[in-house]
Amino acid sequence: MTTEQVEQVEQVESGGPVESVEQAETAPALPPVPAKPSRKPLLWAVARWTAAVLVLGGVGAGTALGITSMERTEVPGLATESDGRWAYPEISLPALPADAPRPFTEGNTGEIHYADLRKLLLPAPAGATPDPKLNGGWVGVDQFLSQYRKDDRIELSEPLAESALRHIAARGWTMPDGTTTRIHLLRFNSVAFAEAFKDDALKAGAVDGPLLDGVEGVQVDGEFPSEIRVPYTVPYAFVELPQNADQTRWAYLQAGDTLAVITQTRKGEALEVPFHQTVALQNQLLG
Repeated sequence: MTTEQVEQVEQVESGGPVESVEQAETAPALPPVPAKPSRKPLLWAVARWTAAVLVLGGVGAGTALGITSMERTEVPGLATESDGRWAYPEISLPALPADAPRPFTEGNTGEIHYADLRKLLLPAPAGATPDPKLNGGWVGVDQFLSQYRKDDRIELSEPLAESALRHIAARGWTMPDGTTTRIHLLRFNSVAFAEAFKDDALKAGAVDGPLLDGVEGVQVDGEFPSEIRVPYTVPYAFVELPQNADQTRWAYLQAGDTLAVITQTRKGEALEVPFHQTVALQNQLLG
C-alpha cells in the first residue's frame, strides 16, 4: 500500500473528504457566502410609513366628517384667503319669534321670513371699511334706486310702488383692494309680489333688464358654481362687459317673500371668487 493509499484510508476512517489529491488540487474554490442582511431597517421603515398614512387618513376622515355634519344653522364663513376668499366672521341664522317657522319649512306655505330682515344681512368680512350710509339698517326706496341708471330708476319706481313692498335693509363696505360691496334686501307682502318684481321689473333671467349706474353692457355670469346653491332659491348673476375703468358684478336672489340685490365694483376687474363667496353666503342666510 502506497503512502497515498494509506492517507486516503485514514481520511475515510476519520470522516474526512474522500476526493483524490488531484481532485482537491483542480476543484475551483467556491466564493464566500455573503451574510444574510438584517430586515429590521426595512420593517422599521414600513412601520413608520404605515403609521404616517394612518394618521393622515384619520385627519382627512375627521375633516370630511366635520364638514358633512355641520348643522344647517351654522353657515360656514369660508375664511380661506389663499384663493382670494374673504375672511367672513362665523355666521348663524337669527332667532325667530316664538312658534315662527323658517321660510321653506312645512307649514310656511307663504315662504315668509319671520326673522328681522336686518339680521339676515350678511356681515362685513375682516378688514372691511363699513359704509356709514348702509350700516345694516333700514333704507328708503330712493336709496335703493340710486344704484341704477337714471332712466331705469323711473321704470323701476312704478312697479316698486305697486308691488306691496314692506321695507328694505342694506349694508355696504369697501375692502383694502378697493372692492365695494352693496347688499339690499327687499321684503314684499307675499312671494308672488317678490317674484313678479324680480321677473317683470328686474328681468333677472335675461340680459335686457335695468342696468346699474355706469354700466353699459352686461353678460350672464356663467361661471357661478352650482354646488354652492341653496335649495328653493335661484341666483341670477351678471358681469359688466365691456369693462371700463372699473367693473361691476351683481346678482339677484329671490328667497320666498324676500329679494336680495348684491353688487360688487372694483377698479380694473371685479374679482370672481369673493363675489361668488358673498352671493353664496347671503343666499345661505335667506334660504
